[in-house]
Amino acid sequence: MENIFTFVAILVMLELFEAYVQRSDTLYGVIKNLYMWYEKSIFAFFLIHPAFYFTLYVAIVTDVMNIYMILLLTLKVFDLFYKIELIKTIFIKQNIPTDLSAMLEWKIPQWFFLMGVGLYPPLLFYALM
Repeated sequence: MENIFTFVAILVMLELFEAYVQRSDTLYGVIKNLYMWYEKSIFAFFLIHPAFYFTLYVAIVTDVMNIYMILLLTLKVFDLFYKIELIKTIFIKQNIPTDLSAMLEWKIPQWFFLMGVGLYPPLLFYALM
């Protein structure tokens, strides 16, 4: 039981780190922050997502693969690769659809970046219970 709370606390800290790295006023700013890491190296981009690796670690170490863990891993994978696709669309291909260009300028409230903290740790907790 103590391990569960330790794992969840570590995931909260890692999610807070990711929220800090990605925060910006607009979606374009978020993608631009991520692109700076992507531009350095794809490995640097993946390294600023430590919660993904920690989740994989917990799944392997605890040998838990229930519906909550599968959902958690699926959301993390989709989140990571959706960001990569946005980076490719905006900065590499520079082929921005008109509806996406409007969304890029929307203001993002600061609490939005804490959604990962509110979603992923409870999923990990339920997965390990």
